[in-house]
Amino acid sequence: MKEVAITSEYIKLDQFLKLADITGSGGEARIFISENTILVNGEKENRRGRKIRPGDIIHIREKIYKVIKTGEKV
Repeated sequence: MKEVAITSEYIKLDQFLKLADITGSGGEARIFISENTILVNGEKENRRGRKIRPGDIIHIREKIYKVIKTGEKV
């Protein structure tokens, strides 16, 4: 399980994909979301604006990511 740290209360799914180095841009994220199965806390998600919060578990292409909160700017 890979941990992805955020400094805010939440980030959007498309921002998460960029932060986790899954996509390189917002445009790529939009396409990636439409073409791949993404599970957020076990539920299928296809909205790029979905709020991802610390403690959320994201499954993408057999990889698991956990969002954590840090006090430092990422």
